Amino acid sequence: MKAVHPGRDRRARRVDARGGRASARVAGDGPRVAVVGGGIAGLAAATVLAERGVHVTVYEREGQLGGRLAGWQTRLADGSEVTMSRGFHAFFRQYYNVRALLGRTDPGLHGLVGLADYPLRHRSGGQDSFARVPRTPPLSALGFVAQSPSFGWRDLGRMDPRAALPLLDVGVPGVYEALDDVSASEFLARIRFPEAAQHLAFEVFSRSFFADPANLSAAELVLMFHIYFLGSSEGLLFDVPREPFPQALWDPLARYLGGLDVQIRTGTAVSGVRPAGEERMDVVADEAVERYDAVVLALDAGGLRAVVGASPDLVGSAWRERVAGLRTAPPFLVSRLWLSRPVSGERHGFLGTSGFGGLDNVSVLDRFEGEAHRWALRTGGSVVELHAYAVDPAQGRREVEQHLVGQLREVYPETAAAEIVDMRHEWREDCPLFTVGGYRDRPSVRTGDARVVVAGDLVRTGLPVALMERAATSGFMAANALLEGWGVAGEMLWTVPDRGRSAVGRALAGMGGRPARVPVR
Repeated sequence: MKAVHPGRDRRARRVDARGGRASARVAGDGPRVAVVGGGIAGLAAATVLAERGVHVTVYEREGQLGGRLAGWQTRLADGSEVTMSRGFHAFFRQYYNVRALLGRTDPGLHGLVGLADYPLRHRSGGQDSFARVPRTPPLSALGFVAQSPSFGWRDLGRMDPRAALPLLDVGVPGVYEALDDVSASEFLARIRFPEAAQHLAFEVFSRSFFADPANLSAAELVLMFHIYFLGSSEGLLFDVPREPFPQALWDPLARYLGGLDVQIRTGTAVSGVRPAGEERMDVVADEAVERYDAVVLALDAGGLRAVVGASPDLVGSAWRERVAGLRTAPPFLVSRLWLSRPVSGERHGFLGTSGFGGLDNVSVLDRFEGEAHRWALRTGGSVVELHAYAVDPAQGRREVEQHLVGQLREVYPETAAAEIVDMRHEWREDCPLFTVGGYRDRPSVRTGDARVVVAGDLVRTGLPVALMERAATSGFMAANALLEGWGVAGEMLWTVPDRGRSAVGRALAGMGGRPARVPVR
């Protein structure tokens, strides 16, 4: 098959599926597969399997699809029917596999719109922008230094070059073998990264994992820097859906899957999975048992722990113990405010913040989301969303909510004069925590039992992917693993380059020796 690059980066890595001809379908009536979890990972797996003739049933505990990108209807105090969700998500241009999934129903991805900038502001007054930073490394790094008020040429000269060498050549699993036993904050201290730039760049990356840098593996932080900055020429700008998640993404995909005879059972929690002889698996849901040829466990960390903990004969005891040890990141808060007045016209659709208490970012939804824009036009107001990651569990939730609104009024002073027409606060605690030294115990897609595969953003994929792109990639990989066993090739994958882009940089990084890579499975 001809390789058609999915973006502008001509060095993007192609990973071909194995198992047979790419256009083939499973023979005969086709096997039955249960996909447990209807988020990005589960929907990616279900799509690839169903397209190749597999009979798929998707079980989703919540009442809607989408996982962390789900949405649901709510009525405001003014009588408006609107969609609430778990908050803003950025669809970066290097999310090749997420885009391949969405392309099933929107081939031109017209449902996404790009934001002009992604500014990062510190309370001290410093603000960085990526709008004019070149996208191709190393010009991206040099352009950032040249324009940044928080990271100048003198700061670059003060860094420890030897400690920073891992940034120049990042691959998987090598980056984990080198840095997983170091915290993100310790790594930043080692390389003498300037404090202001830590807040405005690296800390923003690390808190995207809903974790404090002191508790996050440096390997994840360095991998993020490679994906978004030094390893890819797609740049740091991103797209967002033009409408709320259900309307833009999941309702069309559900209709597409329905056309492939996929059964989607929302509001149905799986309570256990158990072997049925040597070849099949029983799935227990709502006290009913159904038999399948294979199971995709596409759950968050807590959900996976619960299902595996209730399935004492699943896979093997050592694997179950590793799953039991998975940790969840601290709670996070998404607050959405419908205001009686508009925010100032120069405000960006998205602003990353640091130093404003627990406030991590501010989104002005009516700048890009159709539903919010229509509400703002009708009422003369605005729709603003606030995020707080890694909230201390000891803090009172009401206190945190009030503090976040107060911080908004400091960041955007004009909002202090606006009445709050209505607000919604969503507290969640279900994101994986990538602890220092935890990589080796995270599950991979393959479990050792050919009937059971795992998908999700907590999974080791052997590829340079993160966040929602890791979820989509692992979902495709889970489907590919099952299809390979049935003699059918699955989905072609794409990732950012799995090495540093510069031969000189790779040579310098190799001065300290690099662990060998292993083949992707």
